[in-house]
Amino acid sequence: MAVVIASNLRKELAGSVLFDGVSFSVERKDRVALSGPNGAGKTTLLRILAGGTEKHGGELAFAKGTRVALHDQRPPLEQELTLREYVLAGARDLVALEEELRRLEQAMAGGDHAQATLNRYAEAQARLEHAGGYTWRDRAASVVRGLGFAEEDLDRPLRTFSGGELTRASLARALGGDPDLLLLDEPTNHLDVANLEWLERELASLDAAVILVAHDRWFLEAVTTATLELEAGRGTFFPGPWHTWRREKAARMLHAQKEVARVQADIARLERFVERFRYKKSKAKQAQAKLTHIDRLQQEKAVKSDQIALLSRKTRGLGFEFLKPARSGRTVVQADGLEVAIGERVLLRDATFAVERAEHVALVGPNGSGKTTLLERLVRGEGVRIGHGVQVGYFSQQEMELEARGSVLQCVQSMTGLSRPDAQNLLGRFLFSGWDAHEKPVSVLSGGERRRLALAVTVASGANFLVLDEPTNHLDLESREALEAALDAFPGTVLLVSHDRALLDAIAERTLAIEDGELRAYDGGWAELLRVREEREARAKPEPPVERAKPAAKPRTAKPKARRPSALERIEAEIAVREAEVAELEKKLAEDWTDVDVLAAHKRSRDALTALLQRWEQLFEQAQA
Repeated sequence: MAVVIASNLRKELAGSVLFDGVSFSVERKDRVALSGPNGAGKTTLLRILAGGTEKHGGELAFAKGTRVALHDQRPPLEQELTLREYVLAGARDLVALEEELRRLEQAMAGGDHAQATLNRYAEAQARLEHAGGYTWRDRAASVVRGLGFAEEDLDRPLRTFSGGELTRASLARALGGDPDLLLLDEPTNHLDVANLEWLERELASLDAAVILVAHDRWFLEAVTTATLELEAGRGTFFPGPWHTWRREKAARMLHAQKEVARVQADIARLERFVERFRYKKSKAKQAQAKLTHIDRLQQEKAVKSDQIALLSRKTRGLGFEFLKPARSGRTVVQADGLEVAIGERVLLRDATFAVERAEHVALVGPNGSGKTTLLERLVRGEGVRIGHGVQVGYFSQQEMELEARGSVLQCVQSMTGLSRPDAQNLLGRFLFSGWDAHEKPVSVLSGGERRRLALAVTVASGANFLVLDEPTNHLDLESREALEAALDAFPGTVLLVSHDRALLDAIAERTLAIEDGELRAYDGGWAELLRVREEREARAKPEPPVERAKPAAKPRTAKPKARRPSALERIEAEIAVREAEVAELEKKLAEDWTDVDVLAAHKRSRDALTALLQRWEQLFEQAQA
């Protein structure tokens, strides 16, 4: 059954059509990727579905009682609330359900056994059980922990959190409210790999429909089951995993290109006929007919060419082009027994490693493990040996390397030595186009603009050792793939920190992982790292105990027959057993909501309990008749 059906949705902005004729249907358990270039209306569509902005045409139909939760990039307004209060405020309907159940129980205890009362009690009980029963608050707290917050963070006011932490708080609130339709706008921002993997498991187990916008290709491949593409004001729905959509787009483009080539060949053939016979009276009528045919073919060619342009459009994707760097010594950087600390807190002990010329190395680890601190020490040459002829190009998360005074154009020229025309061309490739963008002061740039400018400077630096700290933040899919292709072709040395697992897997020849305060080396990229970790964990698991044969049970002595319980009594006993089973599973989930086996067992027990309660109502009605 569909959770939401959209028919011919239309949205206008400032008198212009943003999109029109967008139709789709999303069912429970669907995981739909919302794709399209910047400005296509992806965030606007999510807000329309959430009721936060109006539509200007079309119809939206939701299943009865559908609860919608939206996570977007806007910071929470309730800055004085604690994290716990903010997350639980996203589940006000569950609090209301608890209050309603108490009222209904009091009414039934007072003798109200009307069918309407029993039906409403069953509906409310099933709804609360779907959210985890009366322990749903513990479940919401486990979501907060799964997104990287500590127990002591729960009672901190929101005003004490960073921007990235507030984004994760918004995501926790959306997940913790047990929605039927979950809308996620860039949920992977500010999550480390461990949090990303937790979120992938959470979305896989969630009994809801999900529509999401994301630029993390690994995440999209792991989570989504369909793609809704918004482009040029239209919507196209592709069933199947994310890679199926990419293949479908490529196949459509190839077909359109073949059609254009065929039409062009027909036009050339007809033009030759016209040129040869247009002045011969016996062929004049045929030549005129051919000219008419040529006009029709030219129109067909124009339509198909537009289709190709639409399919291949990259939304001005970044033009990553690295200058050929000077050759460095064989060993680019080397550390022996390096210790990394912040104040009194030691993050990394006895780190020993070397990066050689032309190696592409990934550095991974959870948030707070010391990756950025290690990179900064390498760049400054503290506690490490930098090789002969090494020129470091550092792309940091804070963009501290930017010249803060002057305009964007002046910044590029002063930091790269490029001429004015070359600097303007470079800025154009990084989405700074036109006089206004070039003369904009660096001091007023947004976070995304600063990152693009810093990446432009790094690209043009001519460095032979690129140290990149989260370069894909604020980049769309096409730009990430362009960066991936450029780094793969870069002849110099690369040390890369990123949460983009697709980029890590494509670029890294070797991976350095910070694990439990130690630096460990793995051959290959992210997929190889996962394989080695899984093998190591499998070896560490204890062998299951060998079951010993149980002694034969002693024969029971015959007992007098007891009164056989009624069907109502038997089902009441089964309900008691199931309720105890559900309660025990909920305790386990409160401790660790990421355990997939416990989640599955909990769902089975909850569904069985719901069926038993429905059967009890039928038997109770029969007994009262």
